[in-house]
Amino acid sequence: MDDDDSFLPTLGRQHQQGGKRARRYLGRVLAAANLARSGVAAPGLARGAFSGTRIGRGAGVGRMLASRGGHAASNSRRVIVKASVVKLAGKGASAAAAHLRYLQRDGTTREGERGALYGRDVDAVDGKAFGERGAGDRHQFRFIVSPEDGDQYDDLKPLTRRLMGRLEEDLGTELDWVAVDHFNTGHPHIHIVVRGKDERGADLVLARDYLTTGIRERAAELVDLDLGPRTRHEIQQSLRAEVEQERLTSIDRALLKGADAERVVASHARDGFDQTLRAGRLAKLSRLGLAESLGAGRFRLAPDLADTLRRLGERGDIIRTMQREFSRDAVQRVLADQAIYDPATPDARPLVGRVLVRGLADEYADRHYLIVDGTDGRSHYVAIGRGAGTDMGLPQGAIVRIDPVRPEVREVDRTIASIAAANGGRYDVDTHLRHDPTATEAFTETHVRRLEAMQRTSGNVEREPSGRWIIAPDHLERVAAYEAARLRDRPVAITMLSAQPLDRLIEADAATWIDRELVSGVPEPIRDAGFGHDLREAQARRQQWLVAQGFAEETGSGTMFPNGMITALQRRELLRVAGQLSDELGMPFREAAEGARVEGVYRRSVELVSGRFALIERSRDFTLVPWRPVLERQVGKSVSGLMRGDGISWSIGRGRSGPGIS
Repeated sequence: MDDDDSFLPTLGRQHQQGGKRARRYLGRVLAAANLARSGVAAPGLARGAFSGTRIGRGAGVGRMLASRGGHAASNSRRVIVKASVVKLAGKGASAAAAHLRYLQRDGTTREGERGALYGRDVDAVDGKAFGERGAGDRHQFRFIVSPEDGDQYDDLKPLTRRLMGRLEEDLGTELDWVAVDHFNTGHPHIHIVVRGKDERGADLVLARDYLTTGIRERAAELVDLDLGPRTRHEIQQSLRAEVEQERLTSIDRALLKGADAERVVASHARDGFDQTLRAGRLAKLSRLGLAESLGAGRFRLAPDLADTLRRLGERGDIIRTMQREFSRDAVQRVLADQAIYDPATPDARPLVGRVLVRGLADEYADRHYLIVDGTDGRSHYVAIGRGAGTDMGLPQGAIVRIDPVRPEVREVDRTIASIAAANGGRYDVDTHLRHDPTATEAFTETHVRRLEAMQRTSGNVEREPSGRWIIAPDHLERVAAYEAARLRDRPVAITMLSAQPLDRLIEADAATWIDRELVSGVPEPIRDAGFGHDLREAQARRQQWLVAQGFAEETGSGTMFPNGMITALQRRELLRVAGQLSDELGMPFREAAEGARVEGVYRRSVELVSGRFALIERSRDFTLVPWRPVLERQVGKSVSGLMRGDGISWSIGRGRSGPGIS
């Protein structure tokens, strides 16, 4: 070597070539490489069987972290991580933007202010810019990270950034992400949204083990570093707190696991502390009627113990949610004025009232709720299902009708099954008309729409290229499964009676919901409390306005409303709004007459006090006709329909067997 900057390596003779030591070292290298690419077969699978666990980034790390047995098995700090992969095709992009807006809603910070998105290096991120970067992405990842001891953090941002840095090291790519911290529940948590692209612009695919276990273990490691492992005293305090809880606890799971075939358990345990826990919990379960004392420290657990405790826990969460919402809005209520609307009960009745609050009961599962101030004077908690399946446009103060949804096989399903069974398992409009000459084409098209809905949401039916439907022999069983699945996502039907609050309806120059109640033969029963009290006052003031405007007349026996009052009020508003739209669109308005056929391009919906109308643009003018929800899938498309009374029967497309909307 001539100087310190030059170096010439010299290769020597390879030693131990083919020896046992070399083979052992080579085996270790190959094993490590195999683990890194998740080459070890999953337990319970034959070698070479496909499980899906080897696909995606982080497969090897995820399997390694999963092999630890889980952080809950030790004294590590517990962290709950809920992960979901959201497809952005179709309406997914707009839903993703709505999700970001919802995460930044008011009341989520410690101070009750609006939540703010942050990123890797900045505390304020433009959510719109993030959405535009991911506009063409196939999917995105959403994580909810909830440390059990999150209340001990003054600021969760440093934890989030370190966690995302650890994820980038594990996955071998830089991630494009935004996050927001929420302190609006008993457990502070972090929402993280990650684009479904890696640093090279390719689709980002994460291994199942890493999603289900790896991220949770990485988060627990960081919390352990920040707060230290849980001490024995902290673990015992946590378990003591479970003894009196009216929800399913870890003590209950241990009791159920140790019970014999007759569901009998004993209160004695391996040490004094465990025995105290078991005895205290069994005493609590006895008071709840979920355990029966057999003497000598033995108890028989109720067969529905777990389900009952889960329902009690959910009820407790609902009560706390209502109390939190009322205290936030400074609304004073006593517990007797609060109720939980259960559509599953056989005697469940429709509920009419105004929307006080819309919230998210389960952010991971996208389960929403309403708190509705009913005409019965009580405030009702209503679980309304997934956000994607419910109308997001429910402003505070809107008046709605809630109807229970019953899962049932309809007569239309039985007709389809019957006709298909007689025609080789096939169904279409022509087959239906040949089978039943008395049926009309409009009637048969309702059957086609039913099949289209099933195909669109569940794939339980298939359609041939010719347009004929393939109806399986077990079609009615498939329908029952389809309805049960829909019920989980949409347990109630929500009808918007008025998007305007009650006080704006009193002098509205339009056909209002109050007017329809005044002339109804079966008006909603009203209790003189809460919304019921406000409604009675509004009805009295509305009657005075109608008399003053000449739409009603005072008589000795009360107020008389002429038969055409609702139509006249609705037409009055329609013509006024149509004049404004005419100036905006630069074309004249032509009113659709009774019995007339309406043909044109559906542009958008128009929200009036009298109801929602569809704007149909024609070659030389436009018209406004009653709107139906299914029209939203036809924006910019040609539609045609027939005006019938206060509604319209739509048909989409040109073919006789094409779908219709009525």
